[in-house]
Amino acid sequence: MTRLLLRADASPTIGVGHVARMVAFAEQARGLGWSVAFSGTLTGADWFAERLAELDVTVVDPTDPNDDEGLPHLVRKLGSDVVVVDHYGIGEVRSAVNAAGAALVSLEGGAFGRRAADVVVDSGFHSRPRPDDGSGVVLRGPRYAPIREQVLRARRLRAERVAEPGRPPDVVVVLGGGAVWREEVTRVLSRLRDTGLPFNADVVAHGDPDVPRAGTGQRFTVSRPDTRLPERLAAADLVVSAAGVTLLEACCIGVPIALVLLVDNQEAGYRAAVEQGFAVGLGRADTLHGATEALVRLLGDPAERRRLASVAADVVDGRGAKRVLEAVPAG
Repeated sequence: MTRLLLRADASPTIGVGHVARMVAFAEQARGLGWSVAFSGTLTGADWFAERLAELDVTVVDPTDPNDDEGLPHLVRKLGSDVVVVDHYGIGEVRSAVNAAGAALVSLEGGAFGRRAADVVVDSGFHSRPRPDDGSGVVLRGPRYAPIREQVLRARRLRAERVAEPGRPPDVVVVLGGGAVWREEVTRVLSRLRDTGLPFNADVVAHGDPDVPRAGTGQRFTVSRPDTRLPERLAAADLVVSAAGVTLLEACCIGVPIALVLLVDNQEAGYRAAVEQGFAVGLGRADTLHGATEALVRLLGDPAERRRLASVAADVVDGRGAKRVLEAVPAG
């Protein structure tokens, strides 16, 4: 039996996207009959911890990212055959992991999280030059995005959805699972209010953002992140999202997306999504210049929303985790 070790962290600062991708790999690996262990923090990602438990994944203490021997030691202890790392703080560990008996799969976003590996995965929407560091297989593009089974079910729900004509658009606002984006969420809500158009906004956020006074026909409802986000996205007429893992999941589900540039490591993905025409850019989160005008166009144009949703669904098909594990060299 192949033994897989997953290494990622979740926290109020970095959000839960890295762990979400690990859940996708765990689901795929368990479907293949592999045993799976997870090493990492799960702060603020209780629902992913529950999913790992459902999959009978062994959860162990996180290795120290600054300890070069921590991960290889865990590989030897668990007898792992394959290690998947999705972590910006872990350095070059391929040689040590290989010496411990495992192949290394490394997820990166451009230069963020970059390290040599037997299989390198960059599931971004852009083709960026990568230095030759001796890595074995390099998989690029959204066809390699690891997508959870829950998201794939939401994709099927979306395909069956029938829009109700004349109803105010349902908008989901989600800027990731971190708790540090209170001001940015508040700014997005103000831009929505300033459109003057009717909508029902479901705001998924930590940090208790300040909700502006709603205009005529407008409604804001704030709730904390939970297990129902994919289903919420599937039911939305418009999603306002940051350009991280939620963008990939929203594309897979097939919804129209307005993007916020939240952090620097998302900039390449943000620009590629906007340039390739499957999302509309609202600008940097600290300014949102032109966001109100863009939201006016989206809220008022159902045909444009349908076009965006169709293009997005074609970009991410949801079979990335399977493709990545198939690319791992045989032991």
